[in-house]
Amino acid sequence: MTVSLHAVTFDCDDALALARFWSELLGRSVDDGGNADFATIGLADENNLRPAWMFVKVPEAKSAKNRCHPDLTTDDRAAAVGRATAAGADRVGDFDEGGVRWTTLLDPEGNEFDIIDG
Repeated sequence: MTVSLHAVTFDCDDALALARFWSELLGRSVDDGGNADFATIGLADENNLRPAWMFVKVPEAKSAKNRCHPDLTTDDRAAAVGRATAAGADRVGDFDEGGVRWTTLLDPEGNEFDIIDG
């Protein structure tokens, strides 16, 4: 038996709006049929690029720091951070620990994520 990652799922207030943000950042299209309650990126992908990204409307607002967050790698962190902030992310700060450099950001609904030098 094997276990593998199928999707990264975000609870949110507006699933389609948040999917559009992540779509812009990841360079992947929002799947057809998305709406304010549920939207996906890559779930219907014929090439089976995983993980898929799912966005599900929930009634409660985010109230604390994420216990888990996505780390994205890139060969041009400055450009990727610029693209993220232009799409609506807020920059929290830049970090360098043990030779690993990254920028922490918040998506439009306040979910943390990092962009790391790849």
